[in-house]
Amino acid sequence: MTAHRLVTLTGPGGVGKSRLSRHAGTEVRAAFPDGVWLVELYPVRDAEMIALGVYEALRLSDQTTRPALDVVAEWLADKQLLLILDCCEHLTAGCADLVRVLLAAAPGVHVLATSRSALQTRGERVVPVLPLPITTGAGCCDGAPADAELLFTQRAAEASPPVVLAERDSAAVAEICARLEGIPLAVELAAARLAETSLNELGWALHTRFEFLARQSDSAYGRAGEADPRHWALRTTIGWSHELCSPLERLAWTRLSVFVGGFEPEAAQWVCTGGPLASRQVPGLLDRLVDHCVLQRADTVCGPRYSMLDTIREYGQEWLARLEEEQPLRERHRDYYRQLAQAGDHLWAGPEQVDWSERLTAEHANLREALESCLADPDPLPALEMASDLWFFWTGCGFLREGRAYPERAIAGERKAPQGPQLLRALWSCGHVANMQGDFARSAALENTSWPLADRFADPAATAALRYVRGTRLVMTARPDQALDVCRASPDRPPARGSALAIWLLTRGITSYAHLLSGEIAHAVAAADLMREHSEHHGDLWLRAYALYFLAMAALANGDPTTAHRHARDSLALKWQLNDTFGAAVDLDTMATSLIASAPERAARLLGTADSLWHSIGRNRAGVPEFLATRNACEQQLRETLGDAPYATAHRMGLEAGIDEGISYFLRLE
Repeated sequence: MTAHRLVTLTGPGGVGKSRLSRHAGTEVRAAFPDGVWLVELYPVRDAEMIALGVYEALRLSDQTTRPALDVVAEWLADKQLLLILDCCEHLTAGCADLVRVLLAAAPGVHVLATSRSALQTRGERVVPVLPLPITTGAGCCDGAPADAELLFTQRAAEASPPVVLAERDSAAVAEICARLEGIPLAVELAAARLAETSLNELGWALHTRFEFLARQSDSAYGRAGEADPRHWALRTTIGWSHELCSPLERLAWTRLSVFVGGFEPEAAQWVCTGGPLASRQVPGLLDRLVDHCVLQRADTVCGPRYSMLDTIREYGQEWLARLEEEQPLRERHRDYYRQLAQAGDHLWAGPEQVDWSERLTAEHANLREALESCLADPDPLPALEMASDLWFFWTGCGFLREGRAYPERAIAGERKAPQGPQLLRALWSCGHVANMQGDFARSAALENTSWPLADRFADPAATAALRYVRGTRLVMTARPDQALDVCRASPDRPPARGSALAIWLLTRGITSYAHLLSGEIAHAVAAADLMREHSEHHGDLWLRAYALYFLAMAALANGDPTTAHRHARDSLALKWQLNDTFGAAVDLDTMATSLIASAPERAARLLGTADSLWHSIGRNRAGVPEFLATRNACEQQLRETLGDAPYATAHRMGLEAGIDEGISYFLRLE
């Protein structure tokens, strides 16, 4: 692995490429100081999204508008790490292009890819992945069971109910595994059936199935004799497993293939119900499909989630097309996730905020799929609505790139969006993200389009959101007095809930910051206290964290670094739960400034961690002059206190510790 910079594991679906790549990554971990990073590409549908998949797997936080590939290449330039690109077969040309760029830009990076075919790029070493060893007529391993038989026996023991095989069964097990060509997934699917059939019946059923297909033309795979025997063995086993399912199990398998990257039981019930399949039957069907090894179940903090291996999902999608249910199911999938986005928008500013963050992050691939479906719809309204309904997810959970891209695509001129409330909401949502990215020119341009619409529709919620977006742009471009003039028009009493409440609270935060920049500390504290009070009342952690940040800044201005440090630390703990990288970065800067006098070495290390996080975000201190001035003043004072060499040593410790480790260290320390 270390001798070649690009290694591609090839082989048919189900042969174990993904499992082997993960095992290889664990084995060579010590050779890569910057780690082994897994990029799962199966949910990625478009070659243009591959770089974004790598960007997210590396947990980068660049909030700018630069292409994701440029960001990734720049970040990798000085790293020594292994990238595992899993499931490249549907995007081989795009993966080859990406690999060429990354290997040229980053001499210390190695890539391990898995694909059903080679990437066909220079310097690639192709390693075919062979099936598990099987017992031949001459025996195997001095009479010991071969790997395929061991896997079969293990999966039988894990079946529901468990099946314990004896030594006398070894010949029958060996024959079954040989029939299945030692393909791990085929072996697992067959073993799962022992809960409902005997070993001899299983062997005979497989024998009959394979003998029939050897003589017949199979519409799904072509003539059996013309195919790769391993591919044929797996596809035949999947088809046989499908036939053994009950009619409702087959229908559920087919319909569940519409999901991307996993799903929760509620989604399965909503999307898959219809015709002979009732909602109340879905939970039991999920359990039975897990028992048959068609589904995989994982218990998460949000409850159980289910997923399909790509080969099994592809088989289900073939049947979805045969049953002419593909379009209706995609529409139900789209509509479910549109409703989920609407519910999240309504409930985000509340006590279930962390749960919503974790739930939507887990559903990220399905949300993307639904958004793409909306954008493909000739009707522009679904895309406008869904892209803007997720504004809280884009900004509160660290996905600003998509938070900018999807609304921009939804409002693009060629889509001819109607001049209505949906367009207005998408415009302010996009402007809000543009501000977070430091793209104030785009934010101003969006405002110019938005205000005439707001005046026409007289929508109080949209008008309040536009005031917030404009106030943010003004305060972040050093015009606090103008920002205060805009924010004063905001209503005194907060809305009851939903995005309108969140915007009201955010406006209190911008008001506080504008007062700080104007030197009006008491007014800044009053606005931040009001923001904190209402955030706590509604159970909103994200905006409570920003209120604490503004209070920390006010405490610094009042000469109280101890209080400032406490507020900034509490703010950091809340924001890091939600993956708010921008918010965490400003908190780290504030904590460093608060410790200049009392703990200068720790302050220098904090500043190093902050610099590392800002570097991952992509634009130093978001280009805000006040942020940059504060950071530079902090460094200058620390150098004067510690001396250049001790400062550099402590700063480097924070810089090199890694962002997650660095933030965890400071949260534990406090």
